[in-house]
Amino acid sequence: MKSPFTGKPMNIVKEWRTMSFRKEEFRVLFHFYKCDDTGEQFEDEDLVNLNYNQLVNQYRVKYSIPFPEKIKAIREKYHVSGNKMSEILGFGINNYRQYEKGEVPSQSNARLIQLVEDPRELRKLVNINGALGSSFKEKLNRNIEKLIEEQKKEKFKRQFEAYLFDSLLPGSFTGYKIPDLDKFSEMVLFFSEKLKPWKTKLNKLLFYADFAMFQQTAFSISGMKYQAIPMGPVPVKFNSIFEFLENNNKIEIFYQNFPDGGTGEQFLPAPGSKFREEAFSERELKILNLVANKFEKATTKEIIETSHQGKGWIENHEKRSVIDYSYGFDLISVCP
Repeated sequence: MKSPFTGKPMNIVKEWRTMSFRKEEFRVLFHFYKCDDTGEQFEDEDLVNLNYNQLVNQYRVKYSIPFPEKIKAIREKYHVSGNKMSEILGFGINNYRQYEKGEVPSQSNARLIQLVEDPRELRKLVNINGALGSSFKEKLNRNIEKLIEEQKKEKFKRQFEAYLFDSLLPGSFTGYKIPDLDKFSEMVLFFSEKLKPWKTKLNKLLFYADFAMFQQTAFSISGMKYQAIPMGPVPVKFNSIFEFLENNNKIEIFYQNFPDGGTGEQFLPAPGSKFREEAFSERELKILNLVANKFEKATTKEIIETSHQGKGWIENHEKRSVIDYSYGFDLISVCP
């Protein structure tokens, strides 16, 4: 961004500030452009959103208020409109749509939204709502019954995700996203298709993609947690995840013995498995491609050395701690 006073390029400055939201105070690493000649400070749209997201994310987590993606997913699984969901829950006519777009619900409305994530609870509200037409109720109740049956069939997947992620709640260790195994699997497939990486390099590519996204937006891509180990940051329980993906014909892992006695594991897409672009936003796809391009020619040793320069690894590897996504703001930039 150029200074409107001098026309010279301005650098981004970061400083910790206390900001307020609904009478609550939170610490935010505030980003702004500064004109060196005048001392004036400026934010463009991206920085406004980045600063706001940091603030509101903390409020949502403190009061267990669902994030927009979750609010939208709850409605969509029942195949109802935003207006109808507002009617079922007793909100104002446009409230649910506004929550999907980022407006933060009141704590009472948030509890109602979380309640109806359970199809059985939604069914109770539908059946006592006299304002809903009988044909609409019948159709929705049929959808609810199907969902209850599907939940029984997906019991193993839910149990496996609970094992992998410990908690499916968003927070500072997930980049304020609900951990999403399907999306993370697509990230693994993306890098496997594009770079055919060895496992150690793949782990770093995944880390850089999630943390670079957080650096720009205050949200990760996948909600995956990353742990600092001697070889650099890695997804928590990555071996279990990779084994699951191989068993489900998402990827193939090829083993190679090296002269020093070590064994390498190279990742390729499984036959017939293809990366789904539609699972990602335009910005997420841009980040994935930027990370792939930056590290395309990097050796495993080089990407390890790069990851060891990051503050998130330096301050966490001795105890093998999970890395807070706030370290993403100190990340050696992988994106221009």
